[in-house]
Amino acid sequence: MARKRVIDQQAILDAAERVVGRSGAVNLTLDAVAAEAGISKASVIYDYKSKQALIEAVVDRAFERDNEHHAGIEAGLPEGPGPAIRGRIAAAAEPPPEAFRAVALNLSAALTLDDALRSKMRANQAETIARIRQTSPSERGALLAYLALEGLKFLEYLDFHHFARDERDRILREINWLVTAVPEEADLPDTSL
Repeated sequence: MARKRVIDQQAILDAAERVVGRSGAVNLTLDAVAAEAGISKASVIYDYKSKQALIEAVVDRAFERDNEHHAGIEAGLPEGPGPAIRGRIAAAAEPPPEAFRAVALNLSAALTLDDALRSKMRANQAETIARIRQTSPSERGALLAYLALEGLKFLEYLDFHHFARDERDRILREINWLVTAVPEEADLPDTSL
């Protein structure tokens, strides 16, 4: 009778995330992940046949966790317009954890270098945008709010800029205000050159 396998796939992905945060996705190796997890390389290969498969699993888990996190926050919101975008705004109330910034930055670099990973990102974004539009009284206002929110997160996660807490809180309130805004074509300035 064969021994039961006791290596946790999540522990391998945790180790891979730490390696990505420290060394970047480009420098991730199955050996480095095995050493970080305290297991053999063969154990990593058993679940993830290649470096690419391991990076894809880390990215897939990041999308899954992000979507679950936002769904949980959305479920706890009081009734009101635009729950999908309001849940995302509420989730952004706290800046990203310092420990995850390096992982986000290095995974972003991996996304830019790999079309399959970019396709996953595009699909995830398309689903998110569709849900925001479907659940909002003002599709346009909610879309503008989402774009503003993602811009804020982009600056923070990629460590390009960090706002003071009071300014950040004000920005989030203003993004929240956009959710129900209805930009009228007549009110918009002509931006053509």
